[in-house]
Amino acid sequence: MKVTYYLEVLSSWCHWVEPVWADLKARYDGRAEFEWRIALMRQEDFPVSRSQCDWFYRRSGGTVMHSPYMLNSGWFEEWRSDGFVNPSLVAEAGKDFGFHDDKIRLALSRAAVIDGRKIGGIEEAVAVASKASGVPAKKLRARAESAAVRTRVDASTAEFYSHRITQRPAFVLEDSIGDKAVFSGLVRIEPLVVTIDSMLCDTAAYAAHAAHHGPPPKK
Repeated sequence: MKVTYYLEVLSSWCHWVEPVWADLKARYDGRAEFEWRIALMRQEDFPVSRSQCDWFYRRSGGTVMHSPYMLNSGWFEEWRSDGFVNPSLVAEAGKDFGFHDDKIRLALSRAAVIDGRKIGGIEEAVAVASKASGVPAKKLRARAESAAVRTRVDASTAEFYSHRITQRPAFVLEDSIGDKAVFSGLVRIEPLVVTIDSMLCDTAAYAAHAAHHGPPPKK
């Protein structure tokens, strides 16, 4: 089966769900395929000020997640009107250099919501990603600013919305017998584990039936 994780690099909720993502990949290693895809937030989805951002952080980190640390809103720039797209473009560009894992995007997320670095700017985002990956900054920036990367990011964002969901993180679970489950906005591991286990059980049952009885009759 396959688990697709739709995320926005600057999303605080995606930050909080990262331990769940890591746990799922370890728990189902060899039994499921895992892939992350960018789902860009719209300009209006971002806070309008640092004080509002801090309010959201107190709600998510303190009230909901009971985190011992508070996220850093220093990355936020009120004047920016580009939807803070650069970090996501840089993370996606990393795939073209073989980084399909989480290394680059986690470095970008940490630089923003933990260290407060202004990675909304392409120079800062590239600097963080280059240091984390070893990819030369010039090459990484050229790829991040390419039409091909922007097309991929727009396509994965459209995929996200095609599931009729709006909240990140989102997880789409699909198995080989055509079942699909969609979770949007949840950050707890329990519902994901229960669903994945159920889907794996069903696919195993189908495989066992096929082994004993072969394909269905044509008449």
